[in-house]
Amino acid sequence: MHLKSLHLRAFRNYSEQQLEFQAPKTILVGDNAQGKSNLLEAVELLASLKSHRTFRDRDLVLEGATSAMITAQLDRRYGPAEMRLRLPVTGRRSYQVNQETVRRQADFLGVLNAVQFSCLDLELVRGGPDSRRQWLDTLLIQLEPLYAHILAQYQQVLKQRNSLLKQSRQGQVIDPVALALWDQQLAEFGTHISRRRARALTRLLPLAQDWHQRISGHQENLEINYQPNVPWQSDDPATIQQAFLAKFSQRRIAEQQLGTSVVGPHRDEIVLTINQTPAKAYGSQGQQRTLVLSLKLAELHLLETIIGEPPLLLLDDVLAELDLHRQGQLLAAIEDRFQTLITTTHLNRFEPHWLRSAEIYQVQQGQLTPLELAR
Repeated sequence: MHLKSLHLRAFRNYSEQQLEFQAPKTILVGDNAQGKSNLLEAVELLASLKSHRTFRDRDLVLEGATSAMITAQLDRRYGPAEMRLRLPVTGRRSYQVNQETVRRQADFLGVLNAVQFSCLDLELVRGGPDSRRQWLDTLLIQLEPLYAHILAQYQQVLKQRNSLLKQSRQGQVIDPVALALWDQQLAEFGTHISRRRARALTRLLPLAQDWHQRISGHQENLEINYQPNVPWQSDDPATIQQAFLAKFSQRRIAEQQLGTSVVGPHRDEIVLTINQTPAKAYGSQGQQRTLVLSLKLAELHLLETIIGEPPLLLLDDVLAELDLHRQGQLLAAIEDRFQTLITTTHLNRFEPHWLRSAEIYQVQQGQLTPLELAR
């Protein structure tokens, strides 16, 4: 897949910006807070409808504007495609594919596939369970666009169930019929989420282990252990739903006392270990960076296998976070196989042959200027 052009209007600090992509690699160079990461964030939104930097659409809109617009032209294996995403300050987003409005997120997702790698991704190791759940969910949305709908339905049911449980904490009597209804729905959607998370990790693990072995010089073994909040042994939907309902019964008193749901995939954990040691607690910075790099390279290859063509790679100022060995492993893995957008503050991080084969833009206060280097 190839991103041919990107047009931003009133997005972040870009009033109006059109960018054409001719080379397989595009390097965006400039000081911090000039808008480099904003360009990658726009592509990330087209791929996953999520930003790893904010949850509020109004943060994405240029000050003084009522909405932002992101438009992209793509070449895919099955033909060209155009995407358009409108982000209003208030109200609902709107989506267009090939100039036709689509109502479902699932019809928009999957048109563009991308893997984002930034220094913030170290939170995969250092952060809490929510950071690892969000990482896996973002990957799943691209692997299976319907997952976005399932996740949204689960969150809506969870919200309604929590509202009911809150009544108990406030001394009100809960309608048992209403609670049983929310139990059943949460178990149904929770089963879908849990099974898909387990399946995705099963496919990702051998790829990540292979990359981790190569980058660590065959000195370290990576393990990824999925620990669902509702344990299950048999991958049978009916059996898993019953496990959910049984745990709801076990934790009924605790949930009513707390006024919130403590059972479900919103409490899942994904444990990352290196040589049988928890990476979060004991991994050095070098080990943690190797682990995250291995996960990102595994994501690239898993997406390529499933969608049948290479996804885009978005590297947001990560070369400064990697030592020369890890930089070499990353750049060698990319070569010209994946279209890559890279942000950096200094061009001296790149080998001359990389610079010769890349388009380079200076980014300053939301303005892009092409740079021509001496060949």
